[in-house]
Amino acid sequence: MVIDLKGGMTMASGIGLLRQQVKDVVAAGHKNVLVNLKELIYLDSAGMGELVSACTTLRNLGGDLRLVSPQDRVRNLLQMTKLTSIFIVFGDEQAAVRSF
Repeated sequence: MVIDLKGGMTMASGIGLLRQQVKDVVAAGHKNVLVNLKELIYLDSAGMGELVSACTTLRNLGGDLRLVSPQDRVRNLLQMTKLTSIFIVFGDEQAAVRSF
């Protein structure tokens, strides 16, 4: 299952959207989720918390979450906060899908 994030995921906007999408995906019987960040231009601490929460939920169910195609700004933020040690990040969607 692929979830595309667009715009910004911040305290002011987008919070809760990923959580709801993960709930919907799990309810549909999926445990592995690919989050496409290609069009996500900004992420703050609340957005990072949403990603961690989604990942934790899926891993607790025996699945996983992969990130794909983050823009440089988002990739740098993930690296600075050491979240790249939690998430597996791919440059392209095909490689991410094959990793499951």
